[in-house]
Amino acid sequence: MPKATITLDPDRTAGKIDRRIFNGFLEHLGRAVYEGIYDPGNPLSDGHGFRRDVLEVMRPMRMPYVRYPGGNFVSNYDWKDGIGPADQRPVRADFAWQTSEPNTFGTDEFMDWCEAAGTAPMMAVNLGTGTAKSAAELVEYCNHSSGTYWSDLRRSNGHADPHDVKIWCLGNEMDGPWQAGHVPAAEYALRAEQAGKLMKGVDPTIETIIAGSSGNHMPEYMEWDRTALEYTWDHVDYISAHRYSRNDQDDTPWFLAEGVEIDRIIQDYRSLLGYVRAVKKSSKQVYLSFDEWNVWYKVRGTQHQKGNWVEAPHLIEEVYNLEDALVVAQYLNSFIRNTDVVKIACLAQIVNVIAPVLTNKDGVLIQSIYHPFVRYSELASGDSLTPVVTGPMYLAGDRGEVAALDVSTSYDGSNGQVTVFAVNRDSENSITTTLNVIGRTVFAAGDGWLLTGDDPNAHNDWDAPERLTPATCDVSVEDGVARVVMPPMSIVTVTLETR
Repeated sequence: MPKATITLDPDRTAGKIDRRIFNGFLEHLGRAVYEGIYDPGNPLSDGHGFRRDVLEVMRPMRMPYVRYPGGNFVSNYDWKDGIGPADQRPVRADFAWQTSEPNTFGTDEFMDWCEAAGTAPMMAVNLGTGTAKSAAELVEYCNHSSGTYWSDLRRSNGHADPHDVKIWCLGNEMDGPWQAGHVPAAEYALRAEQAGKLMKGVDPTIETIIAGSSGNHMPEYMEWDRTALEYTWDHVDYISAHRYSRNDQDDTPWFLAEGVEIDRIIQDYRSLLGYVRAVKKSSKQVYLSFDEWNVWYKVRGTQHQKGNWVEAPHLIEEVYNLEDALVVAQYLNSFIRNTDVVKIACLAQIVNVIAPVLTNKDGVLIQSIYHPFVRYSELASGDSLTPVVTGPMYLAGDRGEVAALDVSTSYDGSNGQVTVFAVNRDSENSITTTLNVIGRTVFAAGDGWLLTGDDPNAHNDWDAPERLTPATCDVSVEDGVARVVMPPMSIVTVTLETR
């Protein structure tokens, strides 16, 4: 059986893990809102219309923030349509997804849902068809205490206390020709700077995110980002990155090396941020917000993405399998390893639409990608140690030879606890892995957490909702080190007690 060693040094860290890498994303798209988190009249919903069963499975995800209301939706959305008495709100045609938007769920309902879910709001403003003035008015509505038109309107709408929204996205994917109000990078930079200045004028405590490239497949990737970042550098806090991973060729070894590409994208942004900081001769830091990421390819195309102008159609309800879960874990590993630059990340999305959770009128279905997200979010805290991994390689198709193990780790210096998060990308071989902590002795370890299976396409469905569920695995401790056997196509987490 192949062998590997993961060596960790408590003095070799990438920095503190930012809990905001475990954020979510909710867009007015398909059944994400209506029939997803919000389903008035359903016996499973509470007095606000919020699905109680959805709230129950959201809470273990421990999402510090949820991004809202889009996404492509936001670029033609007037937030003023979604406030006030619900029966007086207009029904609008949604440009992005060709659906009918009733606006019965809007800003205030979202804030109430966040409180119920134990998360906080991360808002996006419309810089496609919207204006800087409207964006600043939304900040006033959400964050100003009282005594102004918009803050007093919020109070009259039943929310005396400010919503206190701290993180704001300045538009969404404005480099994409599919986006309402799409403009060249220089024009977007003007819009973003104007809006950001007005918004921070209303509330200087907020943080803002400019829209970077929609993905590294875009023709202006990095050039768009450089143009926007250079112009807005002095007034912005983050730049966004988006990626949706795909396995169109049904090539499991190639797909399971997706972490290589995720690392490359983060390195691209690390280099860009350093370059612009040097050009600007600036002492400030701007960080990366990876605020849309997931696997998405099985339900793409017009038939899956256009709603024929009905309300809450079934759109892009991806079914997630074992190999998708392994890719999701690699996103999280990369965010943890690069915690010095990645401060925010949002799983896109959270319910029904490319989501870890599906609903029907009678309950919820947990998908494969839910499990690694919950486990990592539960355990990853403290310092991100930089792992040194020695071990086997495997052939990953066109990606060539790739390390079989993808690893991140966290360390709590107050009690010496180390948690290792590891993916065995090899679809054929188990790997006996030794875990060694320099300068410390491993004296105990609980059972390991394991998600694995023989079929990369295995998935949960309504007939077999527990086909893919976590199990435990043995972790041995001897002579101050730990050992665990990682099966092929597996995610393993191990928590070590050291002294």
